[in-house]
Amino acid sequence: MNHPKIKKINTDKNYILIVDFDNGIQKKYDCRKNFEYPAFELLKDEAFFKQAKIDPGGYGISWNDEIDLSEYELWQNGIAV
Repeated sequence: MNHPKIKKINTDKNYILIVDFDNGIQKKYDCRKNFEYPAFELLKDEAFFKQAKIDPGGYGISWNDEIDLSEYELWQNGIAV
């Protein structure tokens, strides 16, 4: 199943991502739920969190080579705005 691709992202207070998809739907995704996983430890730094970038083709977002979220995760677990 194909999922919508990411068109635009914004970081909001309290580690929330605002994600615009290419189908016109916008969702909020709370990154705090990932803080329990050691791989996401760096996201607790607000300045680092704000460096999120869209991956080529809109298939996810990433902060560095080790920390990323797929479009599937953001689409399935984000809350429609």
